[in-house]
Amino acid sequence: MRYRTSPSPLTLSGTKVRVWSHGASLLDRIWGRWRRRKGKMINFFVYQYHSQRGAVYAALLVMLLPVFWPALFSPLGHASPSMFSEWNAPKPRHASLLKGALNSEIPNERKSELWAPLAPQGWKPCIPSASITGRPVKSSGFIQVFLDGGLNQQRMGICDAVAVAKILNATLVIPHLEVNSVWKDSSSFEEIYDVDHFINVLKDEISIVRELPPEYAWSTREYYAVAIRATRIKTAPVHASANWYLDNVLPVLQSYGIVAVAPFSHRLAFDNMAGELQRLRCKVNFQALAFVPHINTLGEMLVKRLRYPRHVHSDEYIQEVVDENVSNEGNGKYVTLHLRFDKDMAAHSACDFGGGKAERLALAKYRQVIWQGRVMNSQFTDEELRNQGRCPMTPEEIGLLLAALGFDNKTRLYLASHKVYGGEARISSLRKLFPLMEDKKSIASSEELARVEGKASLLAAVDYYVSMHSDIFISASPGNMHNAMVGHRTYENLKTIRPNMALLGQLFLNKSLEWSEFQREVQGGHKGREGQIRLRKPKQSIYTYPASDCMCLR
Repeated sequence: MRYRTSPSPLTLSGTKVRVWSHGASLLDRIWGRWRRRKGKMINFFVYQYHSQRGAVYAALLVMLLPVFWPALFSPLGHASPSMFSEWNAPKPRHASLLKGALNSEIPNERKSELWAPLAPQGWKPCIPSASITGRPVKSSGFIQVFLDGGLNQQRMGICDAVAVAKILNATLVIPHLEVNSVWKDSSSFEEIYDVDHFINVLKDEISIVRELPPEYAWSTREYYAVAIRATRIKTAPVHASANWYLDNVLPVLQSYGIVAVAPFSHRLAFDNMAGELQRLRCKVNFQALAFVPHINTLGEMLVKRLRYPRHVHSDEYIQEVVDENVSNEGNGKYVTLHLRFDKDMAAHSACDFGGGKAERLALAKYRQVIWQGRVMNSQFTDEELRNQGRCPMTPEEIGLLLAALGFDNKTRLYLASHKVYGGEARISSLRKLFPLMEDKKSIASSEELARVEGKASLLAAVDYYVSMHSDIFISASPGNMHNAMVGHRTYENLKTIRPNMALLGQLFLNKSLEWSEFQREVQGGHKGREGQIRLRKPKQSIYTYPASDCMCLR
């Protein structure tokens, strides 16, 4: 049967539609009628086709913009947000208080009181009891732990691991530090802590090995990641008792000679523990966990540059010089401010930080992606959260707190933080109040920071060292770093200011408050919050409140 090519009306987009020759005229008539009736529809589809093609071109152009003009999409620069940033650079939310702080004069008497070391309180580290049982003659087997979190959460896990090894009479394998999803740092225990020192300090308590012997070399993180294994304990409850480990972990250890506990963070109780175990946990935290030498060396260098000289920048080096103009107020002294204000914390708090609608939407989207929207604070309004003291302070607010307490613009302030959400624009008010504010990058060259750059845990370790050697420490919000510093500095009787978050939340909500009244309320609300001993209450962490488990009156 023959066929012919259809007339041009049936030629669409260059494709020829073939029809049977018999009845072609009938088809032509049908086509003409359909074309007249449906002409408008065809025009519509043609228009849609060209519109969509234009939209595709526009989308490609937007995708290529960051390649050819990256500055438009870069994170916040020194003073303003990028053109396509997810937030608008916030103006000072407390302009009246900021103006008052910038124009205030601090009495010398208040300065002297503020910088004075913490007076002895009679509490000192407990002397080890003679009844403490020594290292067991025969080990029950090897115990491995895999630790999540950042530096300070892992630090607490290490202390608990030693205590659990003691409970089980087990040999502890140097803990494995997981790569944190937020900090993305793969640094190992050996890269952060001095392993020889760790083993030597604890040699009379438990047996510790760097790695497993060959017959147990199969027990690795990868081994436990692909299947259920009889030697892995993954059901350890949060704050498990010593008896739980004896009942549930010891049998596995005795059967196989090895056991791996993962997850392990916060898996040992603080209450109803033998005194010797509590003191052992403190011994690990405050004595055994020393940083590797290069972190200590870098930390000491930063401390020296903060204490005495000013510094002169150049592209290649930093030359230390003595500044003759530095006043005697707080000369040679500095404050460490831990300012954790990253996107993770800002989003999880569910508070409003003044970045406008775009910022609120961006943080809400982040909560949805990371926690599927399951954030307890989301059910409260910003005002309710602030009245309860559940909002982290912004850089502006922590600056106003410091100024109200009596720190002036000659205060040397060390900023310990990973990354501030909003960049320099977010901390501009803080910098106005404290122009001598420094951080690692401002007082050390890129060459000096080379071994820690890009490694969140090592950078946090440097901050930990500098914080422990500061005259005063303060944190803008509760968290693992805050808790670690409060505990360690309490143990050493060092001045540590604990912000009264509930009071501050209420004060910052009062927009009619004058500076003098704000200053009076702040100073009154922080009496007894500068490092005075607080005894641990039930369920509280021994690493934050070491008295009276690890500290005794003498």
